[in-house]
Formats: sequence, structure tokens, C-alpha cells
Amino acid sequence: MTKIREFMSDFKGKLFVFSAPSGSGKTTIVRHLLQQERFNLEFSISATSREPRGEEKEGEDYYFINLREFKDKIKSDKFLEWEEVYRDNFYGTLKSEIERIWALKKHVIFDIDVVGGLRIKHKFPEETLAVFVKPPSVDELKIRLKKRSTESEDKINMRIAKASVELATAPQFDKIIKNYILEDALKEAENLISDFLELDKV
Repeated sequence: MTKIREFMSDFKGKLFVFSAPSGSGKTTIVRHLLQQERFNLEFSISATSREPRGEEKEGEDYYFINLREFKDKIKSDKFLEWEEVYRDNFYGTLKSEIERIWALKKHVIFDIDVVGGLRIKHKFPEETLAVFVKPPSVDELKIRLKKRSTESEDKINMRIAKASVELATAPQFDKIIKNYILEDALKEAENLISDFLELDKV
């Protein structure tokens, strides 16, 4: 099991995990939190074996690693967590990414799959706040995914089928944010971060 002491940085920050089915709004919430300077957050960039979509940029949205190299990094224990989300479609968090952020003396915030989020919580139970972002309904998820216009109908249907399984994991997280009204969800997320960092609320 990975321990905090394995990381070389002197600064041992907190880990904020935001997980949800695709289309739940977790990315919007995470981007909002990153803009709040008082939280001192840095985004954990995930690695993936898939090709970039749309205007995604290397080292900003993801680290794009080819399938062979990704599997080599798994074998050499370079990942804090990883998952084969779909066949030959891997996502993971490189240990070097956490070291990079802690070297900046910042706390880490993740926008991550539910399986990966729970693995991080399991490895760092005291340092991690794991938050599940719950959508209004599966039907609403499908509407949001279609509006993105980035994936085929088959891929959207795969995500919807996966969402039903992911929703069942919500009770395993520390907190659940119901993203029915975005403004309310953003405020609740701010309050959760403030509480975990023991900051005064604005």
C-alpha cells in the first residue's frame, strides 16, 4: 500500500477527490474550486491511453500516453491508481503528479473516476476528502452527454450503463453533493473544502 512517506516532498498536503458519472458536473465544480485562491489547490492531471478529444491539450487536460507505455508504467509501479475504464482505454494518476503538486506546497484536487477516487481514499484515509457529485437523474446525464457532441451514440450509451453502477458507489464517499442547481452545488463544495482545511468560511 502506498504511504505518504513514500513521497519525497516535505510538504504533505490534503487530497480532494471529486468523482461522479460523466456529465454530472464534477469538472465544472473542480474548475470553480481551483479559482478560489484561499484553498491553495492544484489540479491533478490524469494520464490516459486514449487519444485527445476536441481541444484537449497534453499536460493540461491529460498526459496522453500510448497503450504500450501505459502498461509499462503499470508494471513498474509508477501509478498511484489506475483503471481500465473500457477495453484498452486506461486512466490513472502518476505518483510523480502528486510529488509535483506537493513540491509547489499545494493541496491536490482530483477530477477522477469513482474507482480511482475510492482507491486514493483507501490509500490516504486521513488526508483525503472524497466527494461524490450526484446528478438529478440518469436521463439528465444522457441529455448533458449528448449536448457535448464529442462522442458517438454507442459511447454515450456505454457511459449511461456505467453511470448506474457508479451511482451505487456514492455511499462509500465521505460526502455527496447533489448537483441539481449548480450555484448551490458550488457553494456546498466550497464549504466542504473550507471545513476540511479548517478555514474560516467567506
